[in-house]
Amino acid sequence: MTAPVAEHNNRSPLLTVWQNPTIRFQRMLALILLICQGGITVTGSLVRVTGSGLGCDTWPLCHEGSLVPVQGAAPWIHQAIEFGNRLLAFVVAAAAVAVVIAVINAKRSKIIKGLAWASFIGVVIQAVIGGISVHLDLKWWAVAIHFLPSMVLVWIAAILYMRIAETDSATPTQRYPQPIQWMAVAAAVALCFVLVTGTMVTGSGPHSGDSGVGMDGRLELDTAMLAYVHAACMYIYLIFTLLAFYLLRKNKGPKDAYNTAIVLILLILVQWAIGVIQFQLGVPRWTIPAHIAMSSAVVAFSAFLYAHGQRRLPTLV
Repeated sequence: MTAPVAEHNNRSPLLTVWQNPTIRFQRMLALILLICQGGITVTGSLVRVTGSGLGCDTWPLCHEGSLVPVQGAAPWIHQAIEFGNRLLAFVVAAAAVAVVIAVINAKRSKIIKGLAWASFIGVVIQAVIGGISVHLDLKWWAVAIHFLPSMVLVWIAAILYMRIAETDSATPTQRYPQPIQWMAVAAAVALCFVLVTGTMVTGSGPHSGDSGVGMDGRLELDTAMLAYVHAACMYIYLIFTLLAFYLLRKNKGPKDAYNTAIVLILLILVQWAIGVIQFQLGVPRWTIPAHIAMSSAVVAFSAFLYAHGQRRLPTLV
């Protein structure tokens, strides 16, 4: 009887955590994954605004015949920024793998396991898309296709973070009236148009992602006109979010959903202010990473608001 006890006592605490991950540990990993998914979009924007997009001019190698930067092949700062962004993809992948392992060992529901696997598979697909965009010399539409899936992965990571806190065996509970859920869905659809038109504004603008390309490969449409279309989509998105907030308040919805809506509205307003500054100042470089970072934050909180609508209660904390 004593041998199994001794074996248990000798087990590494770290191994125990991974073999029997708590809800708190799973959520911590999911939060790290969410931050990584948003963070890599910011480093990607740094690649663009510094003209480092072809600091590594091939993929999966950095340069022909070399996995790492080569002295003299391109300015060292461009190589460092682009290669650093590629290395960060491995960090995101590691975070996704950690979440997959944790939810499998915890024997979570098929939905949660599916979200975890979708995050990992999405990271792999994103790496391939990034390589294709390099081979296409960073054409605007290739860069857009690289950015937009990142926003989908941020959404998935945010939903995963919410769902992990729930009780798998519980019956899904509708937490606020259906019209509020409709507003959340309508806001999410409007957000899709905001993101797509945003990539078109960037694609027609001055930041090509490669200092030697100039305006080649840009979207040949008027940037000001696209900016107005982008702004109109943003206002529609804000209106639907405000309607969801109003209905939550009117119907005395769950406090956590109500607070999420408040934070989301504040984030949208900050994003709007950054966009106005960009338009008025001619898209200065420093505004791009800030705008991209806020995009990830807005997407994440939009996902949170949507997820609050139906949950498997009681919530584990």
